[in-house]
Amino acid sequence: MPIAGFTKLARFSDACGAELPRWMRRKFESFGDDTAAIRAFGLDVVTELCARLLAGGAPGLHFYSMNQAELTLEICRRLASA
Repeated sequence: MPIAGFTKLARFSDACGAELPRWMRRKFESFGDDTAAIRAFGLDVVTELCARLLAGGAPGLHFYSMNQAELTLEICRRLASA
């Protein structure tokens, strides 16, 4: 799932019973209201996780884009250029 904002991410993880890693929560909280920094960090984290999944043998990826198609496309661009 692309990360468009910390509040949305926290709400989504709570709704599905997932727990955000403490290091990630602290990093997001350190950005305060800086939405550009939150998105940049989110893109880096999700791209890295996807790359690790594919390198580990995942046959593909499925994204919950949450009406944020541009973020999903950017992740795909990054993966294609890696």
